[in-house]
This record gives sequence, C-alpha cells and structure tokens, in this order.
Amino acid sequence: MSLKEEIDNIMNKDPAARSALEVVLCYPGFHALIIYRIANWFWLKRFYTFARLISHIGRIQTGIEIHPGAQIGKRVFIDHGMGVVVGETTIIGDDVVIYQGVTLGAGSDARGGFKTRGKKRHPTLGKGVIVGSGAEIQGPVIIGDNVQVASGSIVLKDVPENSIVVGVPGRVIYQDGKRVDGPVPDIEAQAIKALKDQMTELSHKINALMAATGVSEVQVNQSSKNKENSEMTIDEQSILNDPVDVFLHGAGI
Repeated sequence: MSLKEEIDNIMNKDPAARSALEVVLCYPGFHALIIYRIANWFWLKRFYTFARLISHIGRIQTGIEIHPGAQIGKRVFIDHGMGVVVGETTIIGDDVVIYQGVTLGAGSDARGGFKTRGKKRHPTLGKGVIVGSGAEIQGPVIIGDNVQVASGSIVLKDVPENSIVVGVPGRVIYQDGKRVDGPVPDIEAQAIKALKDQMTELSHKINALMAATGVSEVQVNQSSKNKENSEMTIDEQSILNDPVDVFLHGAGI
C-alpha cells in the first residue's frame, strides 16, 4: 500500500483533514501505521527484538501500541488513536476505522502466559469494521465484515457481519438493518431494582413478625436509639484514633 493511498484514505474518512500535509504532520494514526509497517517487515524477517524496539518507539511518539506481529490490511484509519492497543495475533481487515482508547486484546488467554505463545489469542476484524472509542474486543473472536462496535462496549463473542454491537458485554442489537433484540437492558438498574424488591419483601416480613409478637415499631426504634447513644463515646474515640474513620466521617464520604 502506497503512502498516497494511506493519505487519501484519511482525507476521505475524516472531514477534519484539509490537506495531505496536515495528515503527514499531524495525524498520529498515520504515523503509527507507517511505523508498524516498518516494524512488521523486520518481524517477518525474524528480527523480533528490533521489531519490538521500533514499535515501542512508535508507541512513545504516538500513544498507539501496535504489536509488530499483528496483521493489518489496507486503508485502515486510526482516528486520534491515543491509548489504542493492538495485540500480537490481531488480524485487521481492509477499510477498518478504529477510534481512541480501543483495545484489541487477548482476554483471559493472556493469563496462560508462555503456554499460549504461538496461538491465536487476539481478535480478527473483517472488512469495513468500525470500533468506537473505549471499546474492547477480547480474545480470538471473529468480528464479521461491516460490523459497528459502539463506544465503551466489551465484545467477548463472535459477531456476525453487518451487525451493530452495544453494551457490556456486547450484544448484537441490529443485523442487516433489522433489530434482532429488544431494548438494551440496563444491568445496573436491574440489580438496584432487585435489591429494592428484596428490601421491600424483608420489610413486609419484619412488620408481619412484629405484629405477630406484639412488638411495636416505636419500641424497636427506641431500643436502637439507646444502643447508639451507649456506643457514642466509643465511636468518637475510634474516629480520633483511626485515620480511615476520620476520612469516612469527615473529609471523605
């Protein structure tokens, strides 16, 4: 792939690029890919350490870390790019767009250490894939052609082509232009609702027990208040002695 094709690709995909000179001088994604292709040439010649050194220098200069062993196709555009990480066995197809903060990582396979050396540990991205900022694609998953991964998503499974992936973990919500799932669930909201429902149920059970034993809520509250008063001096002393308590009760939460 020629430098002109790289520059023209960025000019076509980024409306902020106003001239070829601007791309050459000011686009870290362009610099990172040029450095990667040099490092990859040495990697394929089995000059592994020197290839890693070149990629390390590229990382320092651009903030983009691309392992020289990765396979990257034509017309790939890394926009902004700060914090992008591309692992050793990653395969990226033609016409892919990657935004800042994206990780194409090994996932749980990384815990295997040297035992997984030489094995496919990183994702494979098809042609025309767009990966939004902050997204993570972990493990040897296959992302089909023309997939869009929403910002902040974490993808752990294969994704069919022509899909849109959203969420943590990533879920396919559109395929071939049609919705394939219901509204994306808010997992945190569901967890809070489940806790609230449990608290409500426990409150009803406590009230039923109090009614059955003849204990009034006023008596329970008075008992708790008396206990708090009896422990007040101890708590005050612990706050003075324990800096964690000082933080929690004062300057902190």
